[in-house]
Amino acid sequence: MTGRADPRVDAYIAGLPDWQQEICTELRELVWATDPEIVETIKRTVQPYFVLDGNICALLATRDHVNLFLYDPTVSDPHGVINQGHGNATGRSIQVYADDEIDRDAIIGILSEIVDHNRRGGWRKLGRS
Repeated sequence: MTGRADPRVDAYIAGLPDWQQEICTELRELVWATDPEIVETIKRTVQPYFVLDGNICALLATRDHVNLFLYDPTVSDPHGVINQGHGNATGRSIQVYADDEIDRDAIIGILSEIVDHNRRGGWRKLGRS
């Protein structure tokens, strides 16, 4: 990990089963690889969030998978990795199960688009243009 790590996010990940720790660590590294200005924090008491000019994404470990919540319902998905929340008004997610392969390039592409939207005022503002 790097100096970008929030110790509260470290603690969240450390409290998970090994397979979820691996997924969350890989997703976290993808977020960091997307843009050096992304900051991680905790919201909603324990939830890891990644922000830059607004929310980008969040992690949530559930009983049988990890959700990467994407806070932009307009982001494109040319590789078809977004597998939950189609039609949702505020965001969608990528559910990752224990044996799933993570498409690193696809996720970085999605996160990069969200960062771009955020820097231009966010998807809500862009949608009114």
